[in-house]
Amino acid sequence: MNERARHWQYDELPGVDLLRARYVRKTFVRHTHENFVIAAIADGVEVFHHGGGDQYAGAGALALVNPDTPHTGRAGVPEGWRYGAVYPPVDVVAEIAAETTALRGTPGFVSPVVDDPYAVALVHRVLRAADEGDALAADTLLRVAVTRLLRLNGGPMPRREVRTAGARVAARARAVLEERMVRPPTLERLAAGLGTSPFALLRAFRDLYGMPPHAWLTNARVGRARRLLDTGTAPSEVAVAVGFTDQPHLNRHFSRIVGVPPGAYQRERKNVQDPR
Repeated sequence: MNERARHWQYDELPGVDLLRARYVRKTFVRHTHENFVIAAIADGVEVFHHGGGDQYAGAGALALVNPDTPHTGRAGVPEGWRYGAVYPPVDVVAEIAAETTALRGTPGFVSPVVDDPYAVALVHRVLRAADEGDALAADTLLRVAVTRLLRLNGGPMPRREVRTAGARVAARARAVLEERMVRPPTLERLAAGLGTSPFALLRAFRDLYGMPPHAWLTNARVGRARRLLDTGTAPSEVAVAVGFTDQPHLNRHFSRIVGVPPGAYQRERKNVQDPR
């Protein structure tokens, strides 16, 4: 069974990423997204590690992940899984919540898996409307789907605490890695510069961000790569600009986080900007 995926945007849904895919052997490494993940499973089963344990989403269920929440992804059955996903930005979800629910502030999803075939159908209808260039339907259906899921499974977004000394050190380490993304220090040098030990920093960083510094850095590099690809920068140049050794390294890490290679990702973005 062939794997296939399309990751794209539709101009009439600004800032919302769209994905339609079938995966069998694909494994998503631990990563985060800036936007919400609303993944509607059509066939098969997806397993994703989230919140300290494996979550299972089968046909008729949705995998729901809040922004900046570490998670993985893989097939839960031999035939893999087929799904469609929308990735609405935080401000869009907050706007919908304020308009249609009693939730205030920054809303989020409480449970990572919700069984709701109707909401699954809504997500797939959003993707179909975007494919067909039906702006009114795509926008309407997205809002209906998000409203339904917030009413079924919405709550205040969990806040990441940075009050402890260890958390403050981890936050400073993250700032260093963001600044020195292309040539990051070793764990030992990073820890020494922050006045702590490597293992203390590793433990504090994992506690605060859900992954060790090297995994966080890879995720951040891919995020920066996406923004550069969106501007039309060639993948070979992007690889060097974000700190990967070469384009094959970018391709491997990008595909394991985004779900498609950088070239395919960029081609879809060009189609949005230049429909010719």
